[in-house]
Amino acid sequence: MAAVDSFSLLLREIGQSCSCYVETLALIGALYTAKMCFTFVNDTYTLIRLHFIPRLVRKADLVNLYGKWAVVTGGTSGIGKYYAKELASRNVNVILISRNQEKLEALAHEIANTYEVETAIIVVDFNKGSEIYPALKKVLEDKEIGILVNNVGVFYTHPDYFTNLSWDKIWELININIGAANMMIHLVLPGMVQRKKGAIVNISSMSCCQPTPLMTAYSASKAYLDHFSRALHYEYAPQGIFVQSLIPFFISTNMTKFGNQLTKKSFFVPSAEEYAHHAVTTLGISKRTTGYWLHTILFLLGQYIPEWLWTWGAYRINNNLRLEAISKGSH
Repeated sequence: MAAVDSFSLLLREIGQSCSCYVETLALIGALYTAKMCFTFVNDTYTLIRLHFIPRLVRKADLVNLYGKWAVVTGGTSGIGKYYAKELASRNVNVILISRNQEKLEALAHEIANTYEVETAIIVVDFNKGSEIYPALKKVLEDKEIGILVNNVGVFYTHPDYFTNLSWDKIWELININIGAANMMIHLVLPGMVQRKKGAIVNISSMSCCQPTPLMTAYSASKAYLDHFSRALHYEYAPQGIFVQSLIPFFISTNMTKFGNQLTKKSFFVPSAEEYAHHAVTTLGISKRTTGYWLHTILFLLGQYIPEWLWTWGAYRINNNLRLEAISKGSH
């Protein structure tokens, strides 16, 4: 009889313990569900606030907010070209910097005639490293630079293994994707601090979000820009400076001409003109954004993807692009 009572007591204790565990797991599940619901609502609100509400209100007065002049590096094509036009449409004078004088002159003339703003050009090859910046400083020091758009950048010829890159390409990635942004900011930021206003836009890439195989050095350079931008914002926001990390996904530009699907404008692959039109509206609102609402949806989804799944998918996509480019080259 005593043995039966002991066994019954043991069963009750086990039942109570199981009930306690179930309640604990239920509480954890409820907290996790609540967190996910809050995250979803917050992300949805952010998407609407950032990409749709600004289009319903009057355009921000960028000259009053930041200053009379904007500098756009890599300004003769792609995002840089159309971002410069968007700034000019808001009465901002534009200084275009690139290495092609003919294209610079043509675009500066077009912008000046179309938007009735002042323009200037500087012919520079950022791949030459530190030797170019003293001359750049002399040209820019008399201008009230309110906005700096660090757009200049280089990519691989096509996605590839790191050891297949030449030494020249590796230094080009360092000099242009990393060095140019650092040095241009170092040139114009003191003036912004003195005036207690200014905006810096560093154009990163979706590949900065997680490790991206077959774009290793490129994605690392863009991850540098992203982290650099975010830290710089916190460092200088108290002094009136807004720093934005712009993280586009694929855009139909010359940089993506190695892939047939990437050169075609589509639902998720906008033209550079369309992208810039959206991206400018996020200036001063979000310190880290894709700049384009459909890319923001992809970015939000990407945040929930574990690293192993991201790298698995990125490798297969980039390897297909690599093989496609090699196939084109062999014909």
